[in-house]
Amino acid sequence: MRFIHLESVDDPRVEAYTNLTELQLRNRLEPQKGVFIAESPKVITRALAAGREPISLLVEEPWIDGMADTFASIDARWGDDVPVYVASPEQLKRLTGYRLHRGAIAAMRRWPLPSVEQVCAGATRVAVLENIVDHTNVGAIMRSAAALDVDAVLVTPSCADPLYRRAVRVSMGTVFQVPWTRIGGDDVRYWPWKGLEELHGLGFTTAAMALADDSISLDDLVGRLGPDVPDDARIDRLALIFGTEGDGLSRHTIANADLTVKIPMGHDVDSLNVAASSAVAFYATRDARRR
Repeated sequence: MRFIHLESVDDPRVEAYTNLTELQLRNRLEPQKGVFIAESPKVITRALAAGREPISLLVEEPWIDGMADTFASIDARWGDDVPVYVASPEQLKRLTGYRLHRGAIAAMRRWPLPSVEQVCAGATRVAVLENIVDHTNVGAIMRSAAALDVDAVLVTPSCADPLYRRAVRVSMGTVFQVPWTRIGGDDVRYWPWKGLEELHGLGFTTAAMALADDSISLDDLVGRLGPDVPDDARIDRLALIFGTEGDGLSRHTIANADLTVKIPMGHDVDSLNVAASSAVAFYATRDARRR
């Protein structure tokens, strides 16, 4: 590693951490050389373990010794020329606008996203995030997907970027552990029509998580997933589709999905936050062989 002690927060070498918006970071030589920010040693470690390439690190001086293993792993994989910009706690607060409690952030290189077919190869249960725009919700869903053994996550063209700083932070780095891609790329016309066709072509039963007159209970859906279910009723590959905050799923998605599914609730509660509802659905539909 090359350790560089910052003399000024205006140093142009750390503009990725200070002056560039998330969109500018993403679009810089997109897609193969765009940049994302990983925040906290745990998130950085998970990104490195997944093979994500570091461009530089910005570390609070008191944290240097505690990150020796991280630096060693970078040297071993990427060479010893990756810069580590070292700042005081006061400088970092000025750079980021708030106090960093975990002492380190890294600028890392984006990677070309795989195809839907590649991400779903061998998958029996995937999640589709339709137009979810809150980065906190996207990060929370990714974390639940990792914890509850969802095989892959697909985000629609208008969904928030799972690599935005807040989404990565909320996911606790699990965004690097769960296979994911953007179904339809940036073509906003691809979803839901062509996207649902693609999922059906890959053998998935699509389940729209929504309140509708013909919704079946989540319990009923789970009853069709067990190994003892007759072949003509059993669901072998399931795609759970979750909608945006407020409006929920589009009517076109609900109309063209194989099933519409609702979570049974009491006390006249009609809905849950999408991060909470996805966690419930992930837990309930775990593959029986994993229980």
